Amino acid sequence: MGQDMNADVVIVGGGLAGLAAGLTAAAGGARVSVLEQGADPRYLCNSRITMGVFQIALNDMESGAAALVGAITQATRGHVDPALAERYAGEAANSIRWLRAQSIRLIRGGAAAANLGVLSPPVPRRPGLHWEGRAGDVMLRQLTGNLEQLGGALHRGVRARELVMEGGHCVGVVATRGDETLRWRGGAVVIADGGFQANPDLVRQHISKSPEKLLQRNAGTGRGDGLLMAQAIGADVTELEYFYGHVQSRDAMHNATLWPYPTMDFLVAAGMAVDAQAERFTDEGLAGVAIANAVARLDDPLGAIAIFDQAIWEASAKTYVMSANPFLIDAGGTLLRADTIAELADRTGLPGDALARTVADYNHAVEANEFSKLTPPRSLDHPHPWGSRPMPIRQPPFVAVPLCAGLTYTMGGLKVDPQARVLHTQGQPITGLFAAGGSIGGLEGGPYVGYTGGLAKALVFGRIAGASALALCKPKSH
Repeated sequence: MGQDMNADVVIVGGGLAGLAAGLTAAAGGARVSVLEQGADPRYLCNSRITMGVFQIALNDMESGAAALVGAITQATRGHVDPALAERYAGEAANSIRWLRAQSIRLIRGGAAAANLGVLSPPVPRRPGLHWEGRAGDVMLRQLTGNLEQLGGALHRGVRARELVMEGGHCVGVVATRGDETLRWRGGAVVIADGGFQANPDLVRQHISKSPEKLLQRNAGTGRGDGLLMAQAIGADVTELEYFYGHVQSRDAMHNATLWPYPTMDFLVAAGMAVDAQAERFTDEGLAGVAIANAVARLDDPLGAIAIFDQAIWEASAKTYVMSANPFLIDAGGTLLRADTIAELADRTGLPGDALARTVADYNHAVEANEFSKLTPPRSLDHPHPWGSRPMPIRQPPFVAVPLCAGLTYTMGGLKVDPQARVLHTQGQPITGLFAAGGSIGGLEGGPYVGYTGGLAKALVFGRIAGASALALCKPKSH
């Protein structure tokens, strides 16, 4: 049996992307139903627990389209869909202005351009999650109220299960609420339920052999439902092996105070990361997001250790938001110190001869400026606030921090065109199906794991998807 429902636009996911799509469609007169799997009034999603920084490739969203396209291209080293990048950059300024017009307050969050737009009231700068009544929580509650004022509906506790197709057109969604089956019929469907970071099977398939050894640095709700439903009807996908996240203390696996901050990014970028054999395994010059991806790809993702010295530890206190020094210690994280490299090897359980050789090779490369001779080579040309120029490891005490990879959201997803239409594996748009936010790919990732901004992508492509769905469904008067 079940229940049959009707709407002009059916949206899967009640985060920023879904609500932006819903508000855009509802403002044009569409009957909108947003299906949100979370049953609580303040259901968890990445948009709710976010720090709330709106930026594109670490640039202000009002920097201008040309500057933003350049920033996106630089961040991804060209591994980006050019047409998507143009649309993303071209809609950025209007999107952030639209958000302000929704009564969302943005404040200046710091001197860096990337922090020009930060949700208010801001999340306090201390370790752990502090989202209630702040930043994303306030934003989602405001946007939900705005949607309801326009006649739209947010259905909580409803998990989408299947897309309904008729004659090659997507015309609805089959969902469940508890044991009840619900069928929504609509003129258009928008997939906006985020990535697949909390789906162990998909993470194992695409990102890491050992998903249980990755830190879920997220709301735990992104299970890839939309991705799987769309693939089942022939939707194409981008590369799925990359994610946005940071290098965290291994203790964060059991100490929630140690995520999402502080991160260990600077310590690794200024020093080095080694595996259980005391060998370097990645280019630390690519900065925190890329290093986190490299940690996740290890045979043992919990075997990575940051190696540095007192000078690097002291320098880390001057770095960006919530540095490891002092917040790692304040939150009860492990910091191993020793007067010699041999003693540090004993404290970490690393093979002493191998660690001594790896540190010596690294120091020689730093002091002789011969980074290309390292294995793997160490790059120097990646400008990033989560990075650092390498510093020698010579000033005792020598220091180590056991690491893990913190997975925030997956970068790959459904392949879309600049109108946010989901593309079939044969290349043509699937009529009636759109996608936005963490559900889409094409704007981040690549071999250098370029990061261009999760909130901005959700906002901009949520609005684009909503406008495209509105144009297609030709809302009925009611």
